[in-house]
Amino acid sequence: MAKKTAKKTDETPTPLLAHGGKVLSLVTVDAYNAEMRSPEGFLGDRASRRAFQAILDDWRDRVSRAGDDPLGDAPSEQIGKKQLDKLLVEGDAEAAGVIHGAIEEFAQEFAQVIRRFLKLKDWKDTEALVIGGGFRTSRIGELAIGRTSVLLKADGIDLDIKPIRNHSDHAGLIGCIQLVPSWILTGHDSILAVDIGGTNIRAGIVELRRRKSADLSQAAVKHFELWRHRDDEPEREDAVQRLIDMLIGLIKRAEKEGANLAPFIGIGCPGVIDADGSIERGGQNLPGDWEHKSFNLPEKLCAAIPKIGDHETVIVMHNDAVVQGLSEVPMMREYEHWGALTIGTGLGNARFTNRFSEDEKQEEEDESEDNE
Repeated sequence: MAKKTAKKTDETPTPLLAHGGKVLSLVTVDAYNAEMRSPEGFLGDRASRRAFQAILDDWRDRVSRAGDDPLGDAPSEQIGKKQLDKLLVEGDAEAAGVIHGAIEEFAQEFAQVIRRFLKLKDWKDTEALVIGGGFRTSRIGELAIGRTSVLLKADGIDLDIKPIRNHSDHAGLIGCIQLVPSWILTGHDSILAVDIGGTNIRAGIVELRRRKSADLSQAAVKHFELWRHRDDEPEREDAVQRLIDMLIGLIKRAEKEGANLAPFIGIGCPGVIDADGSIERGGQNLPGDWEHKSFNLPEKLCAAIPKIGDHETVIVMHNDAVVQGLSEVPMMREYEHWGALTIGTGLGNARFTNRFSEDEKQEEEDESEDNE
């Protein structure tokens, strides 16, 4: 598809340094955490990792009625992505056929979910989607995304669909860079970032790498820790303390290696994030009650880590699908309206409108004049 030219507007509101902020430096967050319902429940549940496993189970069950299950005796939830990818490439024809059948059915469901998103008022005129989440990191996930794109295009829907570039373990950390105005990062080479999910908590040091690319498109995770809290089933306070310990360990590591950390911690977290840092709803998969009015994760982290270096710590938290989408901001400047969908425990969603500086607007006008 030919590269699109984003429209420019004269409206440039001042970016706000707030949790769950609508206006960020380079994008406006038009909507996120849409909870569309169908007769069977939440529509997004039809395009989640669990949904794919259920579809795969159904295909295995139907095939095994006429013979042996080509994927063996292990339950689908115990067959990892790497193993499924290997069966798809190296397994016998029937095993690959079962997996292909599941991919096709999942893609049909995913395409239908996307059609419903595009009908929402806040998603009108969406030009492109980036797809993230753990499912995207497998070859099976990539094929499902590609097949979904083909189905929509065959239906006449002009929409660019592409996997998020970075691994899902990293995208939710890298996107934190976009949560704050660039002046907070001036003079620093890295930040601390946190990605909280229904299964894992990730924390890492993200290098800005401005010398490689001024637009931060080459930012990368240098050090990374992952805790699978779903296995440990901790209480909420234990989970928070574990996260604090992870961050303190990363700060010590940065100091030892001579990294110049910005006094900032970015956090991606499931749910609707209020301006005060509390979680209004959507945190039901987290360990303990994270939606209680008395609980405020940014405040707890700030109390435990009041300073980074010589400066007071700034903490900004936003929805995890928003933050994963923000990791693609430098690559999505050709569009005006675009969205992010993350396939994981559920289906995360966010929709963005790009914002442009006066220099970018002038550059676009100059290019238009040259083309004429």
